[in-house]
Amino acid sequence: MSRRGLETGLSAGLLVAALGGIAWATGEPFVFPSLGPTAFVLAFRRRGGRSRSSRIVGGHAVGAVVGFAAYALIAPGVTLDPSLSAASTDTLRLVTSGAVSVAATGWGMVELDAVHPPACATTLIVSLGLLSTPQSVATIVASVVVLVGAHRATDALLVEMYGDSPTDAGTRS
Repeated sequence: MSRRGLETGLSAGLLVAALGGIAWATGEPFVFPSLGPTAFVLAFRRRGGRSRSSRIVGGHAVGAVVGFAAYALIAPGVTLDPSLSAASTDTLRLVTSGAVSVAATGWGMVELDAVHPPACATTLIVSLGLLSTPQSVATIVASVVVLVGAHRATDALLVEMYGDSPTDAGTRS
């Protein structure tokens, strides 16, 4: 077992657990699927600076806002659900909302220099009606800000306690 693997897994798990605590305490969706890959990216490349943090927050913000716009314009009131009928108008509206949101999110992230691939999952979560209220969109963005902040705080603490870690080097284990 490598130290890097253990550090990465433990760090990613703790980041999600911190958000899980907030979700548990508030009843708000502070944990959603695209945070898993984001937590992993942060944990794997422990030190990335402000530019990476702003890309992560910016990418998820673009995804959440674009997903909400696509959902509100194309598929309001419909939610991805196993009870949707094949070839129904509602299913077509959701599929269209998802496709439009991924296309627009990709474009927006590139144009804003906020490329973070997990944000394409965020846009789908919103555009498919799963977290598609203005409050949910705000919670998504707040959750990503908290995740990045928790990562930065723990990274600073680890550097202060132990100095550089093998995860800083990128390829050492």
